[in-house]
Amino acid sequence: MKKVLSIVLALVLLCACFAGCGNAAADDGVTKIGILAPAVTHGWVAGVAFHAEQRCIELKDAGEIDEYQLYTSNNAEEMTSQLDDLKTWGVDAIIAFPQWEGMEVPIQQAIDDGITVVNFDIEIDAEGVYRVSGDNESMGVEGAKYIVDKIGTEGTVVVLEVPTSGSVGELRKKGFDETIAEIAPNMELHYYATQFTREAGLADMADILTSLDHIDAVYSMDDETSIGALQAIAEANRTDIKVITGGGGCQEYFKMMPENEEIWIQSALYSPLMVKDAVDMALDVLAGEEVDPVKIIPSAVVDRDNCDEYIDPTNTVY
Repeated sequence: MKKVLSIVLALVLLCACFAGCGNAAADDGVTKIGILAPAVTHGWVAGVAFHAEQRCIELKDAGEIDEYQLYTSNNAEEMTSQLDDLKTWGVDAIIAFPQWEGMEVPIQQAIDDGITVVNFDIEIDAEGVYRVSGDNESMGVEGAKYIVDKIGTEGTVVVLEVPTSGSVGELRKKGFDETIAEIAPNMELHYYATQFTREAGLADMADILTSLDHIDAVYSMDDETSIGALQAIAEANRTDIKVITGGGGCQEYFKMMPENEEIWIQSALYSPLMVKDAVDMALDVLAGEEVDPVKIIPSAVVDRDNCDEYIDPTNTVY
């Protein structure tokens, strides 16, 4: 009987040991975070990668994550390959910023494999994906309201749209178009396709200025596009344009606002700092917390009247 009791006791202790070891392993489990970002072709994109990595460094120093890896890519194929590398590495959560079509399938596969995926900025069709984004549509709404406030309900407005930017450009254009139709239906609108770069803003605005002899305002969706457009306006010695909008959170653009008294320079804030919220969301999901699948961060309007509140001398990235 004693022998039987000894065996039972040994088995109980062995099970307790396995349970304890298992709990210890769970408590000490390695948390691996992956970041997939586009290669830097734009200051805002550089800001996203920088702030995502900074947040991971902060969390690692605080002991909240163990390891992280940051990849940048030039296209969907390269990002897909990097996603596969992260899966092989044993990643627990991925913060993805897929700026191209073609990432829906690999991201869905990662989710199906049990990996938490938080998309930043871009909306894609994948079941179970989380997303953190600014309010793109409200940026268009605010841009329309700002232009009407400065020039009235009638005038000639150039719209610098970016069809290649997917849902980002679509939503900003939607907000602008619908608001203008509501509050200034007689506004004359001219649409031109451009890119989210100052080089494109410069080249495209220079062409536009030769085709239109009078422009009251420019609806631009991006701060860097606007920087290029402002250069084109200055080089053409045009004095008819009274307003230009933007979007993002570019320190260089903010500093231009009080320096130009002839043109109202506006930006609808869409800061790359938001990516830190995406990293935090991924950790909350891994911790089993209840998380809304989509977090939309409201936009604020910045111009010469309040830009001093947003200028950060320590920010040398974007």
